[in-house]
Amino acid sequence: MTTLAMPAADARRFLAEEIRVAANIRSDRIIDALATVARERFLPKGPWQIRGVGDAGAAEGRLTDDADPRHVYHDVAIAIDASRNLYNGQPSLIARWLDDVGLDEGQRVIHIGCGTGYFTAVIGQVVGPGGRVDAIDVDAELAARARMNLSDRPWIGVRHGNGTSDLLERADVIVVHAGATHVLEAWLDAMADGGRLLLPLTAELPGMPGSIGKGLMTLITRRADGWQVQIKPMMPVAIYSLKDVRDEKLAAALGQSLMSGALMKATRIRRDLHEPSASCALHGPATCLSLM
Repeated sequence: MTTLAMPAADARRFLAEEIRVAANIRSDRIIDALATVARERFLPKGPWQIRGVGDAGAAEGRLTDDADPRHVYHDVAIAIDASRNLYNGQPSLIARWLDDVGLDEGQRVIHIGCGTGYFTAVIGQVVGPGGRVDAIDVDAELAARARMNLSDRPWIGVRHGNGTSDLLERADVIVVHAGATHVLEAWLDAMADGGRLLLPLTAELPGMPGSIGKGLMTLITRRADGWQVQIKPMMPVAIYSLKDVRDEKLAAALGQSLMSGALMKATRIRRDLHEPSASCALHGPATCLSLM
């Protein structure tokens, strides 16, 4: 693979500016964070296994030519544990998510599914020392690696867990970095007034590996009028499934809602007890994605 011969810092800035244009990122702080955080710090030693848009469906990614850090500054996913087929995401995609959720300086953020911490570091760079990031991963090994990688950023806390308890209170932003079957009450309870929750609602579909689901990135905003929240289906996504807290009974209903297009019409979350009806895009035992 031929790459542009330039120092890693210059390659970081080049990639960040390319993402600004290609993904239409409006936030200068997100672009500056991408240009600042050293991605190689959060990866195993190179050469690195990478996946880009041309590798869809491939059993394995491609290896970089060598361990020069400039190789990681392309808009590709990179393996953080090739033996388990675990990759961190494509930077332009994650930057688009963070831009859509309104990430900004001084915010309180919960990042569920932090992996080894690269995108958590980007989030932390955006919010700065005046903010706070609660990073969580269900995999103890990944959480330990993230804690070490982020140890120089005291405003970022990292712990092992499934993201359902002991959450940072009054969060301005919650990013769930794995596929969920439904919206958890714990996430809604942690949101500040005006807070935003970004999560992929995914179901396992034919032809997809068991650990990968397909669905929609969904943005939920808590309004000032009680527990009424808005839901805005954003973009299709294929992502690793959230462990421990998926409800596979709901996953089947979610798959039907995705296929029928009903989920795209959801406008709010209901938390009151009610019988399922035609106005329910996805009716769960505690939360309901409602059409009205």
